[in-house]
Amino acid sequence: MVAEGIHSVVDTGDGLLLLLGKRRSAFEPDEEHPFGHGKEVYFWSFVVSILIFALGGGFALYEGIHSLRNPEPIEAVTWNYAILAAAILFEGTALLISLRHFRKSGPAKGNLFKRIVKSKDAATMAIIVEDSAAVVGLLIALAGIFLSTTLEKPIFDGISSVAIGLLLLTVATFLAVESKALLLGEAAQPEVLRQVETLLKSALDIKNWRRPRSMHFGPENILLVVEISFHRGVGLQDAEKSIEALRKQIHEQCPEVQWVYLHPIGQSRME
Repeated sequence: MVAEGIHSVVDTGDGLLLLLGKRRSAFEPDEEHPFGHGKEVYFWSFVVSILIFALGGGFALYEGIHSLRNPEPIEAVTWNYAILAAAILFEGTALLISLRHFRKSGPAKGNLFKRIVKSKDAATMAIIVEDSAAVVGLLIALAGIFLSTTLEKPIFDGISSVAIGLLLLTVATFLAVESKALLLGEAAQPEVLRQVETLLKSALDIKNWRRPRSMHFGPENILLVVEISFHRGVGLQDAEKSIEALRKQIHEQCPEVQWVYLHPIGQSRME
């Protein structure tokens, strides 16, 4: 129960940090951040993963090992059950709400785990993973108390705390890896790049192009750079019109692509 109590405190603090990151990521671009502040949410998601690892998982492991070395009978069992039941209800409700939001806004293809991994919305991803871990952790705590009191072996309380600690360490590692990848600048999803290439193929004035390069500056804030070459005979004014039309099409077809740079180069450089 102590391990789950600390986990709940950390979970609450993490939610506030993710809310802070979400709000700061909505700041308008400025001179120091010309592409916006979208990566704020990735930074705070990484901070959340560190807190879960150090405070949540670390303390649960410490408490579990201490309980294994010095097992003590559980007191006030009824209150423990009541608190855990209420916590499961609250955390389960929060998880259902976050999953409902994710199904509307997240990637559409693949199972839930693959969709979470593919998602660039670090805040929603962190909330879903945290809430899922919270529900599983509460069930583990419930099982530990039940076995400890039913079998009269307090050692199960320590085992459940260790299991909760390992669960939180696993979740923290997963969030850290995903947040790190986004902080370093992950490319847009292949589906988005395929849409861009389809539009490039449909542009009559464009002869060739290099593979589009992209980077996420936020869940709905993608930078796209494409080097293109025009057919011989295409004048400067026609090239400018073609670039502007293509840029508009990309914005319409891929609204998450906020920044589009189409850079004309000679055909000789393309080869």
